[in-house]
Amino acid sequence: MEYVGTHTPDGDEKMIEAAYQELLDGYLRSNHRKKVEIIERAFRFAKEAHKGVRRRSGEPYIMHPIAVARIASQEIGLGSTSICAALLHDVVEDTDYTVEDIEQHFGPKIAQLVEGLTKISGGIFGDKASVQAENFRKLLLTMSEDIRVVLIKMADRLHNMRTLGSMAPNKRYKIAGETLYIYAPLAHRLGLFAIKTELEDLSFKHEHPDIYREISEKIRESESRRSSVYSDFSKPIKDKLDELGIKYEAKARLKSIYSIYNKMESKHLPFEEVYDLYAMRIVFDCDDPSKEKGICWSIYAAITDLYQLHPARTRDWIVTPKANGYQALHLTVMGPDGNWIEVQIRSRRMDEIAEKGFAAHWKYKIGEGDEESELNAWLKTIKDILDNPEPSAIDFLSTLKLNLFASEIVVFTPEGDLVTLPSGATVLDLAFNLHSEIGLHCIAGKVNHKLMPLQTELKSGDQVEVLTSKSQMPLPEWDACLVTAKAKTRLRKGIRALRQPIVVKGNEILSAWLRDNDIEDNNFVITKIQGIFHVQNREDLCYQLGAEEIVLGDFLVKPLRKASQTARQGKSLFSKIPLIGKMVGSSAPEPEVKPEARPQEINTKQIYRLCNTADGPNYRLAGCCNPLPGDDVMGYIADDGSVEIHSLDCPQAQVLKAGFGSRIVATEWATGDELFLAHIRVEGIDRHGILQELMTLISTHLGIDVRKLDIEASAEVFHADLWVRVSDADVVDDLCRRTLAISGVTRATRIH
Repeated sequence: MEYVGTHTPDGDEKMIEAAYQELLDGYLRSNHRKKVEIIERAFRFAKEAHKGVRRRSGEPYIMHPIAVARIASQEIGLGSTSICAALLHDVVEDTDYTVEDIEQHFGPKIAQLVEGLTKISGGIFGDKASVQAENFRKLLLTMSEDIRVVLIKMADRLHNMRTLGSMAPNKRYKIAGETLYIYAPLAHRLGLFAIKTELEDLSFKHEHPDIYREISEKIRESESRRSSVYSDFSKPIKDKLDELGIKYEAKARLKSIYSIYNKMESKHLPFEEVYDLYAMRIVFDCDDPSKEKGICWSIYAAITDLYQLHPARTRDWIVTPKANGYQALHLTVMGPDGNWIEVQIRSRRMDEIAEKGFAAHWKYKIGEGDEESELNAWLKTIKDILDNPEPSAIDFLSTLKLNLFASEIVVFTPEGDLVTLPSGATVLDLAFNLHSEIGLHCIAGKVNHKLMPLQTELKSGDQVEVLTSKSQMPLPEWDACLVTAKAKTRLRKGIRALRQPIVVKGNEILSAWLRDNDIEDNNFVITKIQGIFHVQNREDLCYQLGAEEIVLGDFLVKPLRKASQTARQGKSLFSKIPLIGKMVGSSAPEPEVKPEARPQEINTKQIYRLCNTADGPNYRLAGCCNPLPGDDVMGYIADDGSVEIHSLDCPQAQVLKAGFGSRIVATEWATGDELFLAHIRVEGIDRHGILQELMTLISTHLGIDVRKLDIEASAEVFHADLWVRVSDADVVDDLCRRTLAISGVTRATRIH
């Protein structure tokens, strides 16, 4: 933000008052108690505090808190306390007012929310990995104290995404990246489906504007055909429901642009072959919750009388709601055009929870006596992980994402209790979920009364009894058969606790041996010993010494004294050497870098031009996604100062955007004659001469150099993998289109 004067023009004043009135009108239409006076005071207070300040977009800064409050109120369904906190959420950080001032004017509850929002105001991530993890821990710990802090933060992020266009490109990539990496899955886990979908679409729009426009245009072009198909499909259903006397609302729910793109990418499909572009949603009115289930199944029966059911794609989320409170009955039937169409059946109450999130019905709204929900249990799981974070911040974020992204299964204990676990969870996951001690001493499980090993993957509906033995001890290999973050964290904590006495003993042996041989205990010496015994860190070295797996002998004395002497000689020089990109938690010594070898400083605020120089390319292509000119890419400034190029939607790029935002640089390709390696997969019906036609097209007609070819034919079907040298992504797209024109070829796609 920037200061642009002390007076607000009349036009700004009218715009601010109109936006505030819109917020107030929406609040007055809600079913919350009408506490207008305190909202009015919070607005006037925030307006005065932010007076004279504008956002990058040029509008008065107070428009942002008003917009956040409106999202919190009208799109999430929060009440007056949250509206006040949203209006005041930037006051403490951006002005001279303190949390104590807020408490004095508005009471302890609003002050507590504002303080929670101020704690996490810098975004989830900072410049260093340790700061990222710490900020993320703050966010999630605050969530377990009062979920409203995170919900208001969601509203704040949504408004920032809606106004992201005024930011510099590298900032857009960073914010869009962390939104996709953390905020969207967190919104999904909290049941904020509408917000989750919009966050994904906005992130996608800013990362891939051309593809976003292209898909949007194709959706518009196919609208009349879709409407016709939907009308033919829905009319018989509506007639049947009218006959039954059910009060309902039926509508077509279009798949989000981001979901369509994901399906096109993951299945290698063109837009025209994404048939499940829409689903039908039926929302019925029912005042008595006990009758909802019966009405759902009567609608189900009516639909299956009319259309052929897909038996494997029926989902009953009514009897067993999702962990975020989502309830509905989903079925998939064959439509009149021969394609499968999903139908979602919900009551009005279920629909409200699905759209605004179960969080809107949290116990602060219902009352303290409310029974503990699955969401509350999930927050406890998060807190459990926070108590024992991973030493590496990136591992910590990845561990948490295991829980954020997981789709769920439900299993039963022998007593009939339900336990919700991520898809893919094992017997051992369940054991750790029940209790640390059960997990640490687990030997096997009885799944549906059959004895099964620890690593057995569980399915929804399984009844599982965990078997334990006091003599069983946890093993590091168990980590490979765990899916849940809670289990991985508890296993590592248990193994560390078992190893600790041996590590302490080994450390004493190491210190005594170095002292007796007059060798200094420093980084150079320990690194040398680690290299000799092939261990990764000091803890593993001490463990092996304590467990008597290795022994320190006289043969070590000479090389270690030399290493110690080198360290002493290099100390004064080493202290003057500039450090480049030191990784958090690294135990290895920093390399000596001469001042003249330091890489040139790169301005992340400017667009970095990718080109060939006298010394070669001024970038390097990431091996994880193999980008080409023409792809949407970004630069990442690596530890050695070089610029590494990733596709914007590469999984590794998602981690980098979310975790190292200050190192992201916007890039553009310079035109040149450089060639790049691209991987293309071709599939089709095998016939005589098809390979010759393919090679003639590529090398003769198109003049493209083939570097490698793998082809396999089986049962009249062939699969070919080609590696070709091309100038840009357009050449690959053209090659795929022309290859598809060859008789018998059914698919030709680029593999990233």
